[in-house]
Amino acid sequence: MALTATTIVIAFAGVFLICFMKGAFGGGFSIIGIPLLSLVMDPITAGGLLAPLFVAMDLFALRYWKPSTWSKPDLVLLLPGLVSGIGIGVVMFGLLDHCAIEILMALATLAFVGLWLIGGSKVSARPRSRSKAVAAGVLSGVTTMVAHSGGPPLAMYLLPLGLSKEVYAGTTSLFFTVGNATKAVPWLLLVRPDAKEWILMAICLLAIPVGVWLGFRLHGKLDQRQIFRACYGLLVLTSAKLLWDGIRGFCL
Repeated sequence: MALTATTIVIAFAGVFLICFMKGAFGGGFSIIGIPLLSLVMDPITAGGLLAPLFVAMDLFALRYWKPSTWSKPDLVLLLPGLVSGIGIGVVMFGLLDHCAIEILMALATLAFVGLWLIGGSKVSARPRSRSKAVAAGVLSGVTTMVAHSGGPPLAMYLLPLGLSKEVYAGTTSLFFTVGNATKAVPWLLLVRPDAKEWILMAICLLAIPVGVWLGFRLHGKLDQRQIFRACYGLLVLTSAKLLWDGIRGFCL
């Protein structure tokens, strides 16, 4: 990776977009900003660059998503699976077919959104399920470690619960705070960033406060229905990106 002005601007814009999404929706849509980084670096380098930045973003976002916004019963079910899934992802990082995982995750997410549309795009309130929570946590852990795409499994579990927009975002934020802190060291050991990448990380840190704050301001202006429609729409964008990455990986 060359540390040029173009690299700095594009990486800064990608990190800003991820922070904005974290402020608005609590996290889980970081893959939306990754295409920008992929213009100036390979995906593995981008993963190493983002690993410590994710932790900084999460810690800053927790200033807004306080404990009163966490769904503790759901987190108790989700977090053990998340940590286990990251462990599986670390062990299998070089063995798992990243492209196949991306395609399967994309198709499952699109099917989930399709069922929501068929049901009339309603924000329902279904009872929580221990088995679904554990499965969502594990899947999110594996995919966040392997492909930086842990958002869809979590969203597919949380959105049907009918949580308030604040509790949905706060729960998502804490979930990924734990996940990103857990996977940061493995990613750094896998990638081993050089001096140029550490400098770029330091520059991108400046995008975090404003990005998260602006996202949080947007969250406050949208009502419950708008937030959840936006989440489903972002799931479609995330799925399209995963599907494209997976298919392209098989074709190259």
